[in-house]
Amino acid sequence: MAINQKGLDFYARLLDALNAASIELLVCLYHWDLPQPATANLCKGLVCTQALQIKFGGWPSDEIVPVFANYAKVVFEALGEKAVYWSTFNEPSTFCCLGYSIGIHAPFITNLTQAWTCVYNVLRSHAAAVKEFRAAVPRVKMGMSLLCEWAQPLTNSTADANPSTWGNFPESVKQRINYLPKIVPQLAADLNNSVDFFALNFYTSKYVTADEGGMGQWGRCDWSESQTNMMGKPLGGQTDSGWLILTPWAFRLILNWVNNMHHPEDIVETENGMDVKGEDAMPLPLALNDTVRIDNFKQYISAASDAVIIDKVPMTGYFAWSLIDNFEYGAGYTQRFGVAHVDYKMQQRTFKASAMYLAGLFNSSLANVSLTYPAVA
Repeated sequence: MAINQKGLDFYARLLDALNAASIELLVCLYHWDLPQPATANLCKGLVCTQALQIKFGGWPSDEIVPVFANYAKVVFEALGEKAVYWSTFNEPSTFCCLGYSIGIHAPFITNLTQAWTCVYNVLRSHAAAVKEFRAAVPRVKMGMSLLCEWAQPLTNSTADANPSTWGNFPESVKQRINYLPKIVPQLAADLNNSVDFFALNFYTSKYVTADEGGMGQWGRCDWSESQTNMMGKPLGGQTDSGWLILTPWAFRLILNWVNNMHHPEDIVETENGMDVKGEDAMPLPLALNDTVRIDNFKQYISAASDAVIIDKVPMTGYFAWSLIDNFEYGAGYTQRFGVAHVDYKMQQRTFKASAMYLAGLFNSSLANVSLTYPAVA
């Protein structure tokens, strides 16, 4: 597969511009976009952005691992010196589950075996990419952005309160998923210490209750989950996304859990934010005055500050999702998470009140910086 030099040149200019503005970078290699086909006749409807799915089956295929490793090598050799922090994948649990288990994202497959094989091949690809990364640019830090949700016990029973454990894979998972791919010793060794910081995406929480016969999106499990309590009351505030219930109080809890479970040197929050209910239909002046989003940022960031200052959690970075309104996969352009409003028809960007709030909070010069990208050569 030929290298897209124009693409590399664009990102080189972009990273140089950000560095020149004294912005510390964290670059993600993969955010759910398999390469497009070289010829139009390979593009079939909504699967158009999933060319490698068409070619050899996408993430459940063994063929994806060397392809991703080579992609990582090309990027690292061209751009590796321009950033310190790198993430191999964004939310592999999301694109493996939504794409291959429940089938609401591309490539719209409902097959649990393929979903778990996707997870397995992501781990293999991550390990291979880290090897390429450290060979090309040994001074930088590597991670993988993981979606984490706080599990709030529905009751005070001991069964509901027992936490699950992470491992290689956890024994509880092995006992229930008989088609789980086996992590061989060499892969386990490659994965060991393959991340230099814990990259965490946190938005929401769910009530959980012990349920030995439970069936979740990933197959058999020992719990059931809900966004409401036994009286039907939601766990938190509503947003424009049905899955996103606002639970800022849980941010401190999940940060402590990650710290106590994994003991990372650094925790970087790589996504946190919300879409305001009904914002897409609002008149522009009303959409720009997003006080609900400001209040949400205040509460989540305050909880994180408590985790850092009081609990001594080593959280060293925070990224709001997102800088601009953007394509939100299954929801298209209808759900707006940005702190800058985008008029998609006119291609105009306007800062919302939340952008000014964050700029002031982090002592940023954001309000005086253009949102335009570097010009195409």
